[in-house]
Amino acid sequence: MRKLFPALSLRLWQVWYRNFLVFRRNFLVNFLLPMGEPILYLVAMGYGLGVFIKQIDGVPYARFIGPGLVSVAMMYAAFFECTYSSFVRMIFQRTFDAIIATPVNVDEVVAGEIFWGATRAALNSTMVYVVVLLFGLGPVWLLPFVPVFGFVCGVLFASMGMIATAVVPSIDFFNYPIFLFITPMFLFSGTFFPLTTLPKAVQTVSYAILPLTHIVRINRAFILGHPDATLLGSLAWLLVVGTVAFFLAIALMKRRLIK
Repeated sequence: MRKLFPALSLRLWQVWYRNFLVFRRNFLVNFLLPMGEPILYLVAMGYGLGVFIKQIDGVPYARFIGPGLVSVAMMYAAFFECTYSSFVRMIFQRTFDAIIATPVNVDEVVAGEIFWGATRAALNSTMVYVVVLLFGLGPVWLLPFVPVFGFVCGVLFASMGMIATAVVPSIDFFNYPIFLFITPMFLFSGTFFPLTTLPKAVQTVSYAILPLTHIVRINRAFILGHPDATLLGSLAWLLVVGTVAFFLAIALMKRRLIK
């Protein structure tokens, strides 16, 4: 059983806490950028491009892309935290080696990194949703649920980022998963336009292999006020894929760190 499942304990939160202390030290930088980017997108695309698009499915364009921006924040925050930031801690700063020299084991280091990435997704998506609220594009009652859903989705993207960290030979190779996976999700997950405008084959691929498609679908349904039972299928997809990615990330990172 030990080979099938990672050996985890509450010590993994020490890894999380270490990253939190570093984040807190640079709080203003970490806070202002996530708040500023969605404002630029909303103004430039929601209101600038929205002058020409007007509405999509009876929804003003700015309100249509609001849920997409919240979803993208979940993806970017978790993925980049567990790729570039984790790689720097692992290779250049040797933080992982120092932690493993303590009672914290490899599985706990990786899990702590993933949960910290998920926390960044929860924080960033909440800040973006606050911007959405300030523009009057979403319901206030949904605010407490955004970080919860952000954390769940963050585990998935953080795990995928950690998988990339486990296999890339150098930091420059992160360009490949970003170009081949993250950028297509950003463009073809219904963030800025309905998937129904794309060919059926592209829609099928988007729902089959792009997690952001399901996240945008769930966020948009709740923020625009029309959730339904079919969203349970998307939620189940996210939970299953996220669980598999979590265990795979730990296994691959253990293989890289223990030689």
